[in-house]
Amino acid sequence: MAPDLSHLRARIDELDRELIRILAERLAVCHEVARVKESSDTAIIQPDRVRDVVSGRRQWAIEAGIDPDFAEQIVRVLLSETHRIEVAGRRPDTAPDKTASPDGARSAIDTVASRIDHVVIAVDDIQAASTTFTDRLGFHVDEASPKHRGMRVLSAGGVTIVLVGPDASEDVARHLAEHGSGIHHVSIDVLNAGYTHAALAGSANSQLTGIVIDDDGHEQFFTARDPATGVQVGFISRTGHRVGVSTANVLEAFRQAVTG
Repeated sequence: MAPDLSHLRARIDELDRELIRILAERLAVCHEVARVKESSDTAIIQPDRVRDVVSGRRQWAIEAGIDPDFAEQIVRVLLSETHRIEVAGRRPDTAPDKTASPDGARSAIDTVASRIDHVVIAVDDIQAASTTFTDRLGFHVDEASPKHRGMRVLSAGGVTIVLVGPDASEDVARHLAEHGSGIHHVSIDVLNAGYTHAALAGSANSQLTGIVIDDDGHEQFFTARDPATGVQVGFISRTGHRVGVSTANVLEAFRQAVTG
């Protein structure tokens, strides 16, 4: 007989408790590493070690049947926390007290938002803009993302920037003619785009596009361009295989902003 939902949820709770215990143990070791580094005058950040950890954990994920991009996201969060621990340990002030439940009620978006998925920047000269990120800032062209004329997806670690030039579409060219170069929209990763859209559609002055669904399983919608900031906000959930940024969805953001 198949286990019921309550039994499976109880098992997930057990595993999550064990996961938190393992995280606590790992971070305790990080505190020890921090003390050793401080007493031996060892540099806090060691790039070779970081690269070895990221690539090694990606391989472990592949062997375990887990998407390595997902595993890398988790590892990078852990590395950031490790670095914070090492730096904070040298400060004289004590850590603030925190509770299990943050102050204030959780809103719908506060419940489902996870992180910034990517940032889309409209640019007049895509080659010059790309050079800024690749040659000066160390980003690389993301070969995993779909290719499209007038668009370039750039990555560095867990950060994704999408450059969109006037050759991408008439809507992009029109946007650039009217507003010039700059951030077009910030895309926020959410657990469920449909739930998020329904929740925000009921709030005041929430001009939203429809949900765009592509062949790769990206579900995304956008707010109207905010005149106070000049920025749109996108909300994306990935319901298919983990793949790069969808060029179709990016261009749809420009199209709906123009025609809507």
